[in-house]
Amino acid sequence: MSDTSRRPRRPGKPYRRPQKDPVRILAFEALRAVDERDAYANLVLPPLLRKAREKGDFDGRDAALATELVYGTLRRQGTYDAVIAACVDRPLREVDPPVLDVLSLGTHQLLGTRIPTHAAVSASVELARVVLGDGRAKFVNAVLRKVAQDDLDGWIQRVAPPYDEDPEDHLSVVHSHPRWVVSALWDSLGGGRADIERLLEADNERPEVTLVARPGRATTEELLTEEAAVPGRWSPYAVRLAEGGEPGAIEAVRDGRAGVQDEGSQLVALALANAPLEGPDRHWLDGCAGPGGKAALLGAMAAQRGAMLVASEKQPHRAGLVARALAGNPGPYQVIAGDGTRPAWRPGSFDRVLVDVPCTGLGALRRRPEARWRRRPEDLDGFAPLQRGLLRNALDAVRVGGVVGYATCSPHLAETRAVVDDVLKQRPGVELIDARSLLPGVPELGEGPDVQLWPHVHGTDAMYLALMRRVD
Repeated sequence: MSDTSRRPRRPGKPYRRPQKDPVRILAFEALRAVDERDAYANLVLPPLLRKAREKGDFDGRDAALATELVYGTLRRQGTYDAVIAACVDRPLREVDPPVLDVLSLGTHQLLGTRIPTHAAVSASVELARVVLGDGRAKFVNAVLRKVAQDDLDGWIQRVAPPYDEDPEDHLSVVHSHPRWVVSALWDSLGGGRADIERLLEADNERPEVTLVARPGRATTEELLTEEAAVPGRWSPYAVRLAEGGEPGAIEAVRDGRAGVQDEGSQLVALALANAPLEGPDRHWLDGCAGPGGKAALLGAMAAQRGAMLVASEKQPHRAGLVARALAGNPGPYQVIAGDGTRPAWRPGSFDRVLVDVPCTGLGALRRRPEARWRRRPEDLDGFAPLQRGLLRNALDAVRVGGVVGYATCSPHLAETRAVVDDVLKQRPGVELIDARSLLPGVPELGEGPDVQLWPHVHGTDAMYLALMRRVD
């Protein structure tokens, strides 16, 4: 019940019911789920959109606008918070989260889209009337009218500290990343201001949908018949949907012969599969297999060579996702719900082993923009023992002459080179393989022997890969 319904109406001014806007209500619901339940937008939004379509509330343009409102607001949350803070008379922590979500949605429409100013303000006020009540709608109206007094560039000049005085804080506000993330990415990337700005800008761009044609099950030629489909940049199995699209509507994806998989993730699997091997090549292990994208690609490549893949995942529900991804694989495979730090296999059982370890996910901020605000520097300390333990056990699992791939979807040095260096210092009889030679045609791979991919350079998630051979 709205605030107005409890007040006497003014004579001559009949009460007007708020106008419900299905697009903005859905966007608000998605943001509330992200805030209240620590949900991820890429998991919350699709079922909301599907339900809206089934009810007949949405067409394709409505779905596109709702998606833009949700992801645009999340990507620019830090910048918008700084703008809103300059327009309210209290600390943001004292603004109720649902009110702040409506303000953020409105600010994105004003500063990040081409929606006319009047329409952006009025639609946001109507949304506030529906979900918050008339009283707080007045507050939303007052704040957004202040926001509308300048454009994004003008606001950044007002709320961001000068670059010369505090480079990291300036970049944090301008590009909407927490300061500690800016610092960590800059350390990993090296270079000057232009490089880090390009990376931060890439994090705020909408990523393309990338498909993988699982070898022996589908072909890129088949996927390229889809509308707006273009070849991948680096992986021979990749196809990009340049204008987005709905992967679930593609027959090969529905059948499991193809899947959605970032090209960086594909390259990690390809490099491990193509690394030179001494001796037999019959048994492969994906030691951190959930949710199953790399396992499905590895399983398809293993099947073409007559090898068997074992896919291990600690969490039972994620092991179920792995089993679903591998269903229909043409060769032998086994999925187990097992802990890679307490292996269910004998030492030296495998010829190739991949561990794509749990990490902060700072390399996938394009896809999960909300993750940047959830992670804290102290999270690194929580992941560190697990990452080192998984790599040590992977090296135990591989036979002499076999190959291990250590991968993360984070470029943070504490999760990449520091882990590999620490483990190898305590582990004689292991040599690093130059992974660059196993990614033919991919430019700017650094000095090696490990590889760090970048969104602004390679168009992929910021995947890291180190390849090692056991020689003792």
